[in-house]
Amino acid sequence: MTVSRTAPRGAPPQPRPESSGATAILALDLGSKTGWALHQADGPITSGVMEFKPGRFEGGGMAFVRFKHWLDEVRLFAEPLGAVFFEEVRAHAGVTAAHVYGGFLAHLTAWAEQHQLPYQGVPVGTIKRHATGKGNASKEEMLEAMRRKGHQPVDDNAADALAILHWALDEEVVK
Repeated sequence: MTVSRTAPRGAPPQPRPESSGATAILALDLGSKTGWALHQADGPITSGVMEFKPGRFEGGGMAFVRFKHWLDEVRLFAEPLGAVFFEEVRAHAGVTAAHVYGGFLAHLTAWAEQHQLPYQGVPVGTIKRHATGKGNASKEEMLEAMRRKGHQPVDDNAADALAILHWALDEEVVK
């Protein structure tokens, strides 16, 4: 797992006051190399990338087993998790990419339903327009937009997850 923090290196997430009623928000750029960003209600924003590719001698389903296990770990760490947002991709470059995305999306939505967590897809153009002002921004433009917000995304997947998170926070989708 690769992680980027906006708080000083090594600073733990700040504890959430019990009376605030605030919850954490998780944003995901789904894929074999999933970008993630987590906003704890009263703490720093953390982000990074997780790879879920199956090993050489494993079946393809292992990626989804690992993904679900990782979601469980994030949920425990971010307790209480209030909502999950993800990049809603409507067109894919290839069949394999579509299958991978569909598998992660199916597992994410089933997991969210199981834990009674609200979830929402955000169209790619909406994310890019919110972050950069243009709906067809390049990967580099997305990286730069997140750097301007004070983040150090490890790659374009993390930058996209951060952009989704900022969209959710700025649009006040989560109260």
